[in-house]
Amino acid sequence: MQSTKLIKSIIISSAIVGFAAHAGESNFGWVYGLDLQPKGKWEIEQRLQLTRGHASGTYDYWQGRSEVEYGLTDNIQLAGYLNTYSIQSSKNYTNPDACSESLSSCTGGYGVSGAFVADPSYSAKGIDGVSLEAIWRITNPLTSPVGVGVYFEPTFGRLKDAIETRLIVQSNFLDDRLQLVGNLVLEAEKLKFDEEPIEEIVLDFVGGLSYRVAPNWSLGFEYRFHNDYDGFSFASQTQRAHFIGPNIHYANKDFWVTMAMRTQIGGDCWAPGDAECSDGMVWDSHGRNEYMLKVGVPF
Repeated sequence: MQSTKLIKSIIISSAIVGFAAHAGESNFGWVYGLDLQPKGKWEIEQRLQLTRGHASGTYDYWQGRSEVEYGLTDNIQLAGYLNTYSIQSSKNYTNPDACSESLSSCTGGYGVSGAFVADPSYSAKGIDGVSLEAIWRITNPLTSPVGVGVYFEPTFGRLKDAIETRLIVQSNFLDDRLQLVGNLVLEAEKLKFDEEPIEEIVLDFVGGLSYRVAPNWSLGFEYRFHNDYDGFSFASQTQRAHFIGPNIHYANKDFWVTMAMRTQIGGDCWAPGDAECSDGMVWDSHGRNEYMLKVGVPF
């Protein structure tokens, strides 16, 4: 009995040591896991996301997020972000509910000043604002069959103010080479770039898997089921959309890199947001394709 306990302790200790060597890295583009910074450790992370492609014309929305993470305890991680943006949009909407009858297309999308503009193009860039983040890991997937955590992030920005929460669930298999992760996301946001502020609730499920195919290298995929509701209630749903795509991750003791993309495979809109759909896709805060690059450096 004592030898069994000793062997079990060695296995758990080895897993934790192996985890600490790459603690805090993110194998996913948009899904949050439970690999947090150990107590007293810091990391700098840079994210760059591109949302590209609407019903027609041009739509490129770049979002940069510069982050500093800190392990307050072994199970609580704090972070702060500086957010930037760049938008290029031109004749990208075709829905007649959005464009007047005299226009075959018009310019709009997330970040475009004014609901829908008849000008042929729109561009803007600058500092958006800041975000704060806290993650509490209640159970660790390295030592429990199911890891559970909660996430909280307020954002204060030029384009929107928001409060985002997540329930994070993660299970590891095959000596921790395989990660299965799911997030239930609830976000209340106030979009501020339009002629009048728009208040809405976002309810999403994002999930995916990542498998370590070789030392330092992992491959996987991610899925998003997206839902928008008008106002700060669930009384009127305005949007639903699905996204899926692959990810690739590399890590060593000095840095890690994750690249991911996802494509929209279909969506629906209902009033009062039905003007933002066409060709079976949702365009307002989304695009045909989204790309993510994340780089982390511990210190």
